[in-house]
Formats: sequence, C-alpha cells, structure tokens
Amino acid sequence: MGTTARSPNKNSRRGRHPEAQLLPFRPQHGGRRDGAGRKPNGPEAGVDHRTRAALAPRFPVHVTVKLCSGLPRLRRREEYAALRAAFVAGCRGTAAAAGAFRLCHYAVLNDHLHLLVEAQDRQALSRGLQGLLVRIARKLNKLWGRKGTVFADRYHDHILKSPRETRNALRYVLQNARHHAAKGRMVDASQPIDTFTSAPWFDGFRQPIRVRGLEAIVRPITDARTWLLTLGWRRHGLLDWSSATG
Repeated sequence: MGTTARSPNKNSRRGRHPEAQLLPFRPQHGGRRDGAGRKPNGPEAGVDHRTRAALAPRFPVHVTVKLCSGLPRLRRREEYAALRAAFVAGCRGTAAAAGAFRLCHYAVLNDHLHLLVEAQDRQALSRGLQGLLVRIARKLNKLWGRKGTVFADRYHDHILKSPRETRNALRYVLQNARHHAAKGRMVDASQPIDTFTSAPWFDGFRQPIRVRGLEAIVRPITDARTWLLTLGWRRHGLLDWSSATG
C-alpha cells in the first residue's frame, strides 16, 4: 500500500502559523524615544520623568514643588494658615504616625515650596508627599473657591548624603526668602528670620531667637530622626540668621 502526502494538521501549531517566526514586528508606539511619556502639566517641561534614585532611610531629602501659573501667592496670611493646617494634618497622617514619612522643615515662597523630609524608602517618600500635597491642594482650593490642579508637574527631589550637604540645604531652605529678595522677586525678607518657614521652630541658629505668639500656633513639623538632620550637619557650625551665607 503506497503512502500519500499528509495535509497540514489544522490543529497543529505549524499548520496554523507556517511562517510565524518570519513575520516582522510592526512599528510600535511604546519604547524609549524623544517625546515619549506623560506630558507636563503646563506649556513647558518641568521635572524629568526618568526613574528616581533609590532612597535609604538614613538620608533626608530636599523636595521642591511648584505651583501652577496664575494662582494667588502663597506668602499671605490666609494662604499660610491653610498651608500650616495641611502640614499639621500631614504630620498626624498615617505615614507620619508609622514613622515612614516626616516633614521636618519647610519654606513657603510665592509660587513654590521647599520641604526637608525623611522617609523610610522611595515608596514611603512618594506616598507621603502625595498625601501631603493632596491636603495642601484641598485647603488652598477651598480658600480660593476653585477646583482643579494646584501643583505643576512632578516634584523635584535631592537626596542629602553628607553633613555639609545637609547644612547647605538647611541654610538654603530657611533663608530662601532672603535669596529671592536679593534678586528682586517680590519677597519681603526684612525680619531676622523668615516666619513663612519652619525657622521659628528651629534650634540650630547661633543667636537665640524668640517669635512672639509662637506658643499659640500648632507646630507644623515633625522632629527629625536621621543623624544627618539632627546632629551630623552641626559638625560644620550652627546657622547664622544675620548672614545670607550662614
């Protein structure tokens, strides 16, 4: 009995796709290329959307967040009261209560915030900041009688890894208004310390300082725990509030 050629089995992989491995890939929309990724919340690019560096719990972080354009200034009495209320709520939030995220120092400028924070890791930092910024946005939108986005694009962060770097960050944040005033950016820095910062609660100035009425205000920050932000930075000397160079 002679043999006959078998037709391809329709149920076999070879029968269904005789040349599957020879088909070229079609052009894809994903992948790394110029212009890829989520667009910034505004006409200009903000913070680069590359993967952020890992964070160890022993390092504090300097965070900068910028307000959307066209919104009222933050360095006003009612706005600052709303911000402090949000800071207090953030210090009492779930992440703060668990010790995973801590707001240790801050500076309020007309259109941006500087924050010195501590976090257990990168995820805790991201979640803690997200919760804090949501609280701030709700407080400010309620004050301004509006809805919508308050902060532009992503936050910028810089991990502090040495005593000198941490001291420089403290000086920059607590004396930032003086820096802006020197450049004519409509910031009043006539007082010895900037009361739109956490400087009134700061114990690292060379000169003793007392702020009238401070006892009536709920402390809007949390004690630092990292060695760098508690003791390490002091190796290079306490801050001098009478000097812009500290």
